[in-house]
Amino acid sequence: MNLSFFDQFMYPSLLGIPLILISLLFPTLLIPSPNKRWITNRFSTLQLWFFQLITKQIMMPLAKKGHKWALILLSLMILLLMINLLGLLPYTFTPTTQLSMNLALAFPLWLATLLTGLRNQPSASLGHLLPEGTPTPLIPALILIETTSLLIRPLALGVRLTANLTAGHLLIQLISTASTVLLPIMPTVSLLTTLILLLLTILEVAVAMIQAYVFVLLLSLYLQENI
Repeated sequence: MNLSFFDQFMYPSLLGIPLILISLLFPTLLIPSPNKRWITNRFSTLQLWFFQLITKQIMMPLAKKGHKWALILLSLMILLLMINLLGLLPYTFTPTTQLSMNLALAFPLWLATLLTGLRNQPSASLGHLLPEGTPTPLIPALILIETTSLLIRPLALGVRLTANLTAGHLLIQLISTASTVLLPIMPTVSLLTTLILLLLTILEVAVAMIQAYVFVLLLSLYLQENI
């Protein structure tokens, strides 16, 4: 029983070939490409407004030097948002429930922000490891603590996204299983459980959107420290 609950987090495969790449690329096919018409349809207008809103929210805390990252951060935000939302549909696979994938997204982008800071302003970037006015006996300990907190950032990004989505999917499956089992025995309790399942599903939709935004927002804050 416990193993069946975690079957939804296993990589889909066909004839032994992993289909993880298809599950990553499929959400991008649902986004319509812009056309050359002067007057676009309502969906394209809504999509453009949504992209501009996200870009404005992400770029607001950044200086002008960091605006060149707008396309990368916006693309990452849209990809995570689409994957998280599509993963809530029945009989689907959510790639962002895999820690390996989340770390593969978080680590290179975090490293890019760190290398950007070391190239453009090495003194300021290294100065974050030692706050001003630190007593001399505490300098080695503080440098060690700040270095650890710096290196643990990509791990925290990946674990946060994985844990939130995995916990939500497990709760949905547990409550839906309970509703099915209780239906012939206690219909009233099963109806109440189904109502809780509906509310939890709405909450998970909000979590899927918020976690995608938090992931990109934290990357933009890391970038802000290094420009």
